[in-house]
Amino acid sequence: MYENFYHFAEKPFRLTADPKYLYESQSHSKAMTLLRDAIVAREAFAVVMGDVGTGKTTLCRALADGGDRTTFTALLSNPFISEDDLLTSVLRDFGVLSAGEELGDSTRLGRQEMLSALHDFLGSLAVLGATAVLIADEAQALPIATLEQIRLLCNLVPEKETVLQVVLVGQLDLVSVLRMPELRLLDQRFSIRYQLTPLTEDETSAYIAHRLAVAGSTGAVTFTPSALQAVHEYSGGIPRLINLLSHRALLSGYAAQSARIDGDLVRSAAEGLELKKGAADAPTPGHQTWFGRWRKG
Repeated sequence: MYENFYHFAEKPFRLTADPKYLYESQSHSKAMTLLRDAIVAREAFAVVMGDVGTGKTTLCRALADGGDRTTFTALLSNPFISEDDLLTSVLRDFGVLSAGEELGDSTRLGRQEMLSALHDFLGSLAVLGATAVLIADEAQALPIATLEQIRLLCNLVPEKETVLQVVLVGQLDLVSVLRMPELRLLDQRFSIRYQLTPLTEDETSAYIAHRLAVAGSTGAVTFTPSALQAVHEYSGGIPRLINLLSHRALLSGYAAQSARIDGDLVRSAAEGLELKKGAADAPTPGHQTWFGRWRKG
């Protein structure tokens, strides 16, 4: 569409979660540091939450892709998953089951057989000094039974050091989910809790520059200071809304054959998206003080 006009290799503001586009704002950088340190320290459970569109899925994928040879990762991206489907997905991601087995023999495996296979795999990691990390995105939508199953999986191999680690990532109402009486034992296991926050105005400008650079921009397109300010005002610093606004503004610039994106183009894009200034401002949640343990970016 406009890639050739602006000399991009690809669209810079796609909504798909691509780890290479992760911009580590102060909040996202703290989250990644906490999670990476937690994995190294063998912390059993960590949870990160954030408002809709704050880049949680991209963070998940970057964390899953960033492990070393001694770290095996499983990423659950579909929250509407049963206990048995959870086991199948985890065994597949850890490489215990091949894709062919998943489609064939594994569908006939019972829960006990899958638990036994996972137990043997985790036991082998313990011998090697390796670790496995289960990352669950959109965790607020996971069934209670599946969340409880995740907790129980961590008890499969009773080693001195944690072998299976769990990272739950979800929206703000994940707090309420974990507070449910049925999940009391799971809630008590979390030693790392962190809340992502929207980007500041300076970070919004840096975020746009980062995505343009990753998309291959050679400087053929510029966002003026008024455009950058308008993007922040209408997006509230929410990355997904920044992407939507910037993409619409680039489309308008392309239609006008202009490589200069100004405040008027952004305001017109915001009107088309029915966004108002400050409409996406971050809430001031009590989640930050959930049992006094939430760290907010």
